[in-house]
Amino acid sequence: MSHAPVYIEIDGRPAADPELIATLQSAYGHFTAMQVRHGGVRGLGLHLDRLDGASRELFGTGVDKDHVRALMRQALRAAGRAEAAVRVYMYEGTAMVTVREPFAFDDAPQALKSVPYQRPAAHLKHLGGFGQTYHREAVRREGFDEALLTAPDGTVSEGAVTNIAFWDGASVRWPDAPALHGVTMALLEPLLGSVRGPVTLADVPSFRAAFVTNSRGIAPVSRIDETALPGDERLMARVREAYASVEWETL
Repeated sequence: MSHAPVYIEIDGRPAADPELIATLQSAYGHFTAMQVRHGGVRGLGLHLDRLDGASRELFGTGVDKDHVRALMRQALRAAGRAEAAVRVYMYEGTAMVTVREPFAFDDAPQALKSVPYQRPAAHLKHLGGFGQTYHREAVRREGFDEALLTAPDGTVSEGAVTNIAFWDGASVRWPDAPALHGVTMALLEPLLGSVRGPVTLADVPSFRAAFVTNSRGIAPVSRIDETALPGDERLMARVREAYASVEWETL
């Protein structure tokens, strides 16, 4: 069965490559996001493993990691940047790299608001994240910094664009619930001797501190809903020191 070619206009002008744009319109794909500094990336191997594993799950075949690295180097050279925020998007048969100025992460204490939402196929950093973006923008309009995604029974899973960890004074606990295990989380877990376990909203008052992580950095949590968290400067110093010890892998 033959298919008619796709015709697309952008701002009233025919698209240069309609077939490619039609592919990129699909929400069936995945990506990884990273910060590049002086041509290096923290956890580069984990980012490449993420792309490979997700491609195998979604498309039935992995990625050529050396080719992906070459695409990133090429995009950085073309953009004239040694420091940047880089994303690699994978569609079936197509890879796209975006380069923009690096993000300056705000590590000020963050206020989180819980929302009853969990991402589908949460273990994947997939496209089509309307739900988490919708909730994050909604809570920000209410004066919060981030949405905390929870199950109907109040089980905590992750932030809209972050992982979250809790401190009870003895150990760092990451919620054992459907969530994307982010690269920064994966780097910190063994360095902090942390554990995974169930966390519910009802448990929040029992913790002394919490912090969130993503590819941009780490920030303490000042409150969740109306519950203020005292915080622990020694904990945060330990977390930041652990993250700073991670080597930058050269692209």
